[in-house]
Amino acid sequence: MDCALLTFSCLCYYNPMNMVCLDLEGVLIPEIWIAFSNAVGIPELRRTTRDEPDYDKLMNFRIDILTKNNLKLPDIQRVISCMDPLPGAFEFSDALRKKYQLVILSDTFEQFAKPLMAKLSFPSLFCNSLEIAKDGTVTGYRLRQQNGKREAVKAFKSINMRVFAAGDSFNDLSMIREADGGCLFRAPEQIRKDCSDLTCTDSFDDLQKKIDDFFICL
Repeated sequence: MDCALLTFSCLCYYNPMNMVCLDLEGVLIPEIWIAFSNAVGIPELRRTTRDEPDYDKLMNFRIDILTKNNLKLPDIQRVISCMDPLPGAFEFSDALRKKYQLVILSDTFEQFAKPLMAKLSFPSLFCNSLEIAKDGTVTGYRLRQQNGKREAVKAFKSINMRVFAAGDSFNDLSMIREADGGCLFRAPEQIRKDCSDLTCTDSFDDLQKKIDDFFICL
C-alpha cells in the first residue's frame, strides 16, 4: 500500500475520542475470588458479582468468611501472583489500545491489581480499595464512588468521548446501558435471560468486531 494512503487509512481508523470501557474479572483475567476459593478449599468464596447483584452484601459475606477462617490479604495476594490473564486477553487489549482509548472499570481492589495489570502492560484501571488492619486482616472496603462504573462512563461522555462498554456481571449492566454502545461478554445464562435486550459475545474476536463495527458506524 502507498505510504500516504496507509497513513490516511490509519488516521481515519484511529480516533482518540473513541473509548472502550471493559470490566476486568471474567473479561480479561480469571475471577480472583474463584481462584482463591479453589486455592483454600472454601466453595462459598466462589460467589461473585455474576451471582449476587448486591455488591455490599457480597463483600460483607466475603469478609466474614475470611475472618472466620483467619485468611488475610497476603494469602489472597499469593494466589493472585500466580494468576495470568485469560488466553488471548493480552493480545485483545493490546489491539484495542492501538485503535481506541481503553479504560478498565472494575470492582476489584488496588491491593489485588498490580501483578495482573503488569501482565496486561498496565492499561488504565479505575477500581476500589480494601481496608486492611496492621496484621493483614481485611476489615472492610471503600468504593471509589457509588455506582462507579456508570458514573465513569457518564463522566467520559460529558467530555464528548464516544464510549463502548462490555462486561459479564450484574454490576456491569449500568455502565453498558449508560454507554453509547455496549454488550455482554461471556455472561452467565441467567444474566443473558434477564437482559435479553443486550447482545452477548463469547470470543475476543467477536467482541473486537462488535467494537469496530460500532465505531465505524458512528
